[in-house]
Amino acid sequence: MALPPGTTDETFLREVDEEYRRDRLMHVARNYGRWIAIAVVVLLVALAAYLYSQHHSQRTDGKQGEQYDAAMRLVEQNQADKALPELAKIASDKDGYAAMARIAEGNLLLEKKDAKGAAAKFTQVAGDAAFEQPYRDMALIRQTIAEYDTMQPQAVIDRLKGLANPNSPWLGTAGELVAAAYLKAGNRAEAGRLYGQIAQGGEKVPETIRQRAVQLAGVLGVDAIDQSKDTKVQ
Repeated sequence: MALPPGTTDETFLREVDEEYRRDRLMHVARNYGRWIAIAVVVLLVALAAYLYSQHHSQRTDGKQGEQYDAAMRLVEQNQADKALPELAKIASDKDGYAAMARIAEGNLLLEKKDAKGAAAKFTQVAGDAAFEQPYRDMALIRQTIAEYDTMQPQAVIDRLKGLANPNSPWLGTAGELVAAAYLKAGNRAEAGRLYGQIAQGGEKVPETIRQRAVQLAGVLGVDAIDQSKDTKVQ
């Protein structure tokens, strides 16, 4: 993480710590849903694009690929009402396009403030063993985002703890959700520990998430300077 010119790691941490200790920690906890949504959307869009490109390379002439492309163009053109029925047709199958179509349906419903309907779409993917694990993990995180405000902190922790570990490619997104749940439950020690792991997650965690984790870990008394540059060198 790049520091301001002339600022040392220790100075930066001290400044962050002082700033956030002035009644910012509870503010972050109360407004964390928005932070999570932004970070998760960025990562999930990137992952979806990667999964789609991998699948599409194997089925460039597939009818579903063409249908999915057409539905996504409607989404890009802000024609969600037209895209939803097209996505529903694709979602009736059991391949990667179907999983992505259901996740896209859920995302569109979430944008329409239909959290319950969105969660149902994500649950269909997360709980279906016919879909490959990356799709299921993505859907589980999105499901948790949709249901977060209605869930008890321990339920969030239990659901996502397996994805919020240093060896998981979902450390950043799932980790933020779990850490926020620890904060909500009043468990500052576990929240700080997890933020520290996220901060030092290297390339598997987006830089914006690492930066936030460094700051929040510092607030919670954990020295978690972003080690991503060192990780790249090694």
